[in-house]
Amino acid sequence: MNELHLETSPYLLQHANNPVHWKGWNENSLALAKRENKLIIISIGYSACHWCHVMEHESFEDTEVASTMNRHFISIKIDREERPDIDAVYMKAVQIMTGQGGWPMNVVALPDGRPIWGGTYFRKNDWINSLERLQEIYTEQPQTILDYAEKLNDGLQSLSIISKNNSTDFNIEILESLVFKWQKSFDWDFGGMARAPKFMMPTNYELLLRFGYQTKNQTLLDFVNLTLTKMAHGGLFDTIDGGFSRYSVDIKWHVPHFEKMLYDNGQLVSLYANAYKLTKNKLYKDVIEKTLAFVEKEWLTKEGSFYAALDADSLNAQNHLEEGAFYVWTITELQQLLQNDFELFSIVFNINEFGYWEHENYVLIQNQSLDEIAKQQNITKETLEQKKKTWEQLLYLEREKRSKPRLDDKCLTSWNAIMLKGFVEAYKALGNQNYLDIALQNAYFIINKIWTAEGNLKHSYKDGKATINGFLEDYVHVIQAFISLYEVTFDEKWLQNAKQLTDYAFDNFYEEKQQFFSFTSRQDDPLITSHFEVEDNVIPASNSVMADALFKLSIYFENSYYEKICQQMIQNIVPTIDYPSAFSNWMNVQLHFSEQNKELAICGNQALEYVKKVNQNYLPNIVIAGSTGLSKLPFLENRFALNQTLFYLCQNKSCQKPTAKFEEISTEFGL
Repeated sequence: MNELHLETSPYLLQHANNPVHWKGWNENSLALAKRENKLIIISIGYSACHWCHVMEHESFEDTEVASTMNRHFISIKIDREERPDIDAVYMKAVQIMTGQGGWPMNVVALPDGRPIWGGTYFRKNDWINSLERLQEIYTEQPQTILDYAEKLNDGLQSLSIISKNNSTDFNIEILESLVFKWQKSFDWDFGGMARAPKFMMPTNYELLLRFGYQTKNQTLLDFVNLTLTKMAHGGLFDTIDGGFSRYSVDIKWHVPHFEKMLYDNGQLVSLYANAYKLTKNKLYKDVIEKTLAFVEKEWLTKEGSFYAALDADSLNAQNHLEEGAFYVWTITELQQLLQNDFELFSIVFNINEFGYWEHENYVLIQNQSLDEIAKQQNITKETLEQKKKTWEQLLYLEREKRSKPRLDDKCLTSWNAIMLKGFVEAYKALGNQNYLDIALQNAYFIINKIWTAEGNLKHSYKDGKATINGFLEDYVHVIQAFISLYEVTFDEKWLQNAKQLTDYAFDNFYEEKQQFFSFTSRQDDPLITSHFEVEDNVIPASNSVMADALFKLSIYFENSYYEKICQQMIQNIVPTIDYPSAFSNWMNVQLHFSEQNKELAICGNQALEYVKKVNQNYLPNIVIAGSTGLSKLPFLENRFALNQTLFYLCQNKSCQKPTAKFEEISTEFGL
């Protein structure tokens, strides 16, 4: 029978009433497949996935499909967000078999879990025919399938091997050549890469922003500004209530895949905060404030955690689930709401051919600044800004009457930490104390509910219970978040917590032979192959995030081993880079070793006042430390002096003579 009612994942619970005899991924399910010598169907998706819902409706709710699956197979449903380890391994297999991947992902495997066939979305008849043919071959020609499984498994094992490189050349020319190559893919009309669909890829723009800043490359800075502006003006950004959707299906950031994910919004807040520090662009400030207001209202729990996502689908006027139904508008609706302002609204938000989507629906998109429109319409910019606020509030109140997208109410540790860091970065840029308060609240949630007495983190939290042993991504993002909290509070417990988690990760994830951290802990049962996450994607690779953290912690704790491992990881990756967009966070870590990188220590009773001033500026090449009293942190030992605040500027393990004059530091950094 269907066993998914025993699960807590919202995605799995959505399938609990299917006629398919779904099981969860557990020892009993895997043992049953071996005992009955049955092929396994492994179907992977997530709650906000539109095409996952389509395949469920067309196939998994269908009794004919269920009959085929139940008769011959052990069917296991997996939430990819709960089990990114399983998803990563079988995604590699699908990519080997088909040349592409995505969700829903459906794989057929031998009873021991080795894959033999797979793909993404299948129509009902194709799905049934494929399953019946596979079962026929498995029954009549089992050796054919076993031979193929062996070859495919060999291919998967080879993907886990990362080549070693002993070069320690961290010359910036390597990065310059990669960025030069990368520029050929830039879209100079709408920003981002010149292709559709368009994913935001925040790590890419963090790197390009930093590289443009450090090399004084105005072309790169202009491109990042173009991209962030076009994303903020596009339908991708919910100007009515804040927050970004997962990606745009078109080249102009107009029509999104309407789901909103916590990890996207956390990273984008950090990115816009850094861009705001450099440019003081009011649009970026608006994006940050709207997005965090949305996160606080829709995803922040009473316990201080953040929910995972909002679905792409919601109920339409006919009470049917429809992608984007909550977000789109018809001309008739807008005319009734806006009345005399409709014409001006249409100019601002393109209620015309440029802003048209489908089925008489429009997705709001700007292609001109308010400055330009105000001049054209002979009104003041202030008047137009006020009108825009009024319109958005009017549409917000109307939209709240609609059926909201479904909420995925599990709390994932890695995503929570990414959002925590977003709140900290926003606090640095804007100085809003509420942002820091929320970040601290989330940090204590992680410590009290996610971090166990045995020293490990859990991956998922729902209904008062933390489950699933944490993956590398959980550790590295929590470590990063705790470091960011230290940067604004100078409370050393956050660094001590970060170090403790780092040392746990070395004990349970680091593979000396591979010179990287495995995605799964040695405490967990092994999958069919090991997974070392090294390519940056919509979330940076967990190994690149660890390398970044190791660099900073090596300075704070004067730990040469951390620095050695960080360098080792970089030298294994950077020389092999072909596609910079897939390794942008690694490139960012290599920039830490540039001649421009420095450390700043602020010690004294006014340290927090000064660090707040420093943090308002874009200084990606500065590692900041400080204390308001005596410190035992190795980097700060013997640097505190009573009744004065001293500034220490250091580079390459050597510090200049301390100064009590902030102006000297300000001049050094161009503040």
